[in-house]
Amino acid sequence: MAQRRKSGPVALFVGRTSRLTGKLPFSRMKTWGADGRSVGPVWVLDIHEDLFEEMLCAIPSMAQRCVSLLLDRVRDFTRMEEQAEKLLALGKLAANLSHELNNPASAAQRSAASLSTELREADEAKYRLGRLFSSEEELNRYKAWVKNAREYVRASSGFSPLPQSPLEATDHEEEVARWLEQHHVTSAWTIAPSLAEARLPLPMLDSLAEAISPEVLSPALETFASALRVERMADTVVDSSGRIFELISAIRGYSFMDQAAVQDVDLPASIENTLAMFRSRTANVKITLEYDEGLPLVSAYGSELNQVWSALIENALDAMHDHGTLNIAIRVTGQTVIIEILDDGPGIPEIIQSRIFEPFFTTKPIGTAMGLGLDRVQRIVNKHGGSVAMESKPGATCAQVRIPINRLRAY
Repeated sequence: MAQRRKSGPVALFVGRTSRLTGKLPFSRMKTWGADGRSVGPVWVLDIHEDLFEEMLCAIPSMAQRCVSLLLDRVRDFTRMEEQAEKLLALGKLAANLSHELNNPASAAQRSAASLSTELREADEAKYRLGRLFSSEEELNRYKAWVKNAREYVRASSGFSPLPQSPLEATDHEEEVARWLEQHHVTSAWTIAPSLAEARLPLPMLDSLAEAISPEVLSPALETFASALRVERMADTVVDSSGRIFELISAIRGYSFMDQAAVQDVDLPASIENTLAMFRSRTANVKITLEYDEGLPLVSAYGSELNQVWSALIENALDAMHDHGTLNIAIRVTGQTVIIEILDDGPGIPEIIQSRIFEPFFTTKPIGTAMGLGLDRVQRIVNKHGGSVAMESKPGATCAQVRIPINRLRAY
């Protein structure tokens, strides 16, 4: 039985009598990366690779036997390893997606639960407030102030003259709390955060204190702060739902669900859908996208191209340990589209650069990769009539993919 050293307990094959094994002539492998063991006595004829040429000349039939065995091995190994690679990729995709969905789903759930409680309390507060106004004129002044305050909140949602840093925002909240305490507003510690987050300036609070009586000021501000919290919770539910829908749309675009095998692919959208799958890993990564204007659609197998971007982006993130700069550029040269994915990781050691596209070769720990990522990238790109190359030095590793715009013209 032969097992590949970096694949864990996955058996490559079980040998039989008169079976050829090891690194065969014509193989793309640079070294034989498996260990074999025997369960009983066995005779082995060991032929060094330096003697291959002489052996094939002396026994011409061996060439046919080696090629036939090599083709069978490639077919069997590839099928087995591709399934394992797909399961591993599916597991990573599911983990990333579950992490991305968990955040907006949790936010929506918390906001919806709090919203129900807040609405019940807000109704009671409004009834109490309505009985406190001494006249219709005072009520109208309060309603006019609320209208102006809401317009101010909407206008300042994108820009506010108030400080934005956490420290200065805390200072502003303390100022609001002091103002509330000076005006004898009850529950100032619960009202101040809502008013401060809405970025209401103190002069606006002064105008309310002048418009209504001191007895009404406390319940009026409490009711207004409650309304702000309700609106913020509703906005959170809307934003979270939109984020979930965005992720589902990205998944559909990533997998090209319900579409034909060959599509006219929008490469920027394809890459951005792929990046959405890695959003949980890119919080500390600066991503730069550089696209030529008027990029044409590319006739391609959309879901397979996304597997190319996934493998290359994942390798870049692994190299950077999810901290660094990732630059993705797309440009057109003649009838070819060039996609470059550049990371500022430590680079690929020069001693193994010639082996990175070799099937079953990997530098990752046992059980985390099958060594077919870049091999599959190369086969998918070749299937589209394109080419893939990798240039690497410390601080700059660039994967360059060339794909013809119309794949029918590539043959």
